[in-house]
Amino acid sequence: MPRTYSISELSRELDVTARAIRFYEEQGMLHPQRRGQERIYAPRDRVALTLILRGKRLGFSLAECRELIELYDPSEGNRTQLHSFMVKIQARRAQLEQQLLDIQAMQIELDTAEARCRAALADSSQNKNAHGVPENG
Repeated sequence: MPRTYSISELSRELDVTARAIRFYEEQGMLHPQRRGQERIYAPRDRVALTLILRGKRLGFSLAECRELIELYDPSEGNRTQLHSFMVKIQARRAQLEQQLLDIQAMQIELDTAEARCRAALADSSQNKNAHGVPENG
């Protein structure tokens, strides 16, 4: 009989709350057996939960994680799942690279705005006479 896991074992082992595990179950991403009120998770559920947590760390949506889980097929070496995962990784990488370019552009704009503010402050300080009154006023 394959190894099974309780919700507290998965929670402890994968450093996730039991509440989060129940949420993923409600979303149809985990399918534990029931023994009375106790949830019994199979190795497949553990793999699915690992994929969900990894996907979240990489910035994937829950729908993307669900798609990867549905492609899980160890009998085929998970080739379809791995290919899909690589496509998602490439897309995520491209998205992050674009965000990085956007951040760099924003930093340039902030530097420019800050320089203009400093110059305007310096000009306003130079245009005041000894009494603090603007010279052209």
